[in-house]
Amino acid sequence: MKSPVDKYRSFPTIHLPDRQWPNRTLEKAPQWCSVDLRDGNQALAQPMNVSQKLEMFDGLVRCGFKEIEVGFPAASNTEFEFVRRLIEDERIPDDVTIQVLVQAREDLIDRTMQALVGAKRAIIHLYNSTSPAQRRVVFCLEKADILNMATRGTQLIKEKSILLADTEVTFEYSPESFSATEVEFSLEICEAVMDVWGPTPESPIILNLPETVEVAMPNVYADQIEWFCRNLKRRDCAVISVHTHNDRGTGVAATELGLLAGADRVEGTLFGNGERTGNLDIITVALNLHMHGIECGLDFADLSGVEEVYERCTGMSVDPRHPYAGELVFTAFSGSHQDAIKKALAEWKTREGKAHWDVPYLAIDPHDIGRTYSEVIRVNSQSGKGGVAYLLESKFGIELPKEMQREFGPIANDAVDGLGREVSAEELKSLFWREYIERQEPYVLKHFHSDDNDGVAHCQARIVHSNQQLDIAGTGNGPIAAFVRALQSAEVQDFEVCDYREQAMGRGVEASAIAYICIRTPDGRTRWGAGVDTSIELASIKAVLSALNRS
Repeated sequence: MKSPVDKYRSFPTIHLPDRQWPNRTLEKAPQWCSVDLRDGNQALAQPMNVSQKLEMFDGLVRCGFKEIEVGFPAASNTEFEFVRRLIEDERIPDDVTIQVLVQAREDLIDRTMQALVGAKRAIIHLYNSTSPAQRRVVFCLEKADILNMATRGTQLIKEKSILLADTEVTFEYSPESFSATEVEFSLEICEAVMDVWGPTPESPIILNLPETVEVAMPNVYADQIEWFCRNLKRRDCAVISVHTHNDRGTGVAATELGLLAGADRVEGTLFGNGERTGNLDIITVALNLHMHGIECGLDFADLSGVEEVYERCTGMSVDPRHPYAGELVFTAFSGSHQDAIKKALAEWKTREGKAHWDVPYLAIDPHDIGRTYSEVIRVNSQSGKGGVAYLLESKFGIELPKEMQREFGPIANDAVDGLGREVSAEELKSLFWREYIERQEPYVLKHFHSDDNDGVAHCQARIVHSNQQLDIAGTGNGPIAAFVRALQSAEVQDFEVCDYREQAMGRGVEASAIAYICIRTPDGRTRWGAGVDTSIELASIKAVLSALNRS
């Protein structure tokens, strides 16, 4: 019995033994062209209406796109009217060029020209499919017929461009299914189109070489691009553009390798929206450049805002693990990850502006795209003491001593494990409060007063134990020492204070203080306690009883 895999074959490689792209390094950003309003839109179960397309167009402009494919105006009245609306409402900024797609048919070309009347600048994007399967199955034509289709469409656009006398027209040609076409035929048809159009170095043609369907590993696509660039006769008269899809899950890799191979321009969509598994995610490629210190030329400083526009207009949602934009991509649940991030962020604050970003597990600074450090560390049952401590400090200013982190971390972890879900910073604070601040058993403080007499503290206190009131008094070199002596003299329990920390919480008249105290009992066991009060003295006394109650 034949295996299902027997019906497939490996895609043929390109003979390019002296390929150069593996040794190159990207040093600048390409030209960007968003195809959200055409390629992305046609992939939606419910395409955008005019108002949604207008909102999306404005959002793309804010992101800094200078070339935006706005539609296929000959395909429907909605597409046509949208292009007219953009032009007639003067919605297109002076530095933005709109792009429209058209097939090599005279009636469609006529309609496209009508849609563009009045535009300041436009890219007319002509395409026809060239692969063996398309030639055989769809068109039932030979190579010569396919080539003639492309050159005839180019000639029609060239002749009819006279209707756009006030428009700066750029011509783009795509041998659709380039990735599955013989590179020799792709080159032949593109050079024939160039012969008809007559580009110059000052007014180049855009040759878009799409990976319409991913049929090979990205290195093969890079070989195709490099072979094409090296063999194109008038390379200086052409802008080489790539337009990858994501059928194999390597659209980003194919684009980056295509740029190394000589491409100048990238077409893609926000968050990779597109047919099947999607188009290239242009945000990922741009921010990949950003993380290598290359100005990408696009503005994603408010990536969450871009995401909101995208989701509202398309009805699609961004996956929580989507590169850069996903809700969880700057989140660490693992305890060891949290600890490394927390320490590295603390170090970064001391040397910001003096060194390059080098924070474990964070490829870029979340602030660069409008995210905050509060999103970085979140707590579930996999988290450790570092994550717990980070959330308490970043959200509420509670700076637990390191030894206390080691004590509270497992307590928090057990509680979260029992819940079986992520917990919020507020829930962690409530857990900390219950465990330390609100401990009222078996001892409750009812009254405390201390005086200082020549450097010696005298205290009087009233505590309640099992509904019995106990008045105690003691002396020491400070209020805490005096209170401990008072407890010891009353034979409440034998212990010593082995660590003490304090900090302010908040500012102004409503500010309170929190004290952390560790006690050690005669058997060597230690317990931490914490107390909160507007008086640091009372916070410290409450912390002693907290530790005592927990022991």
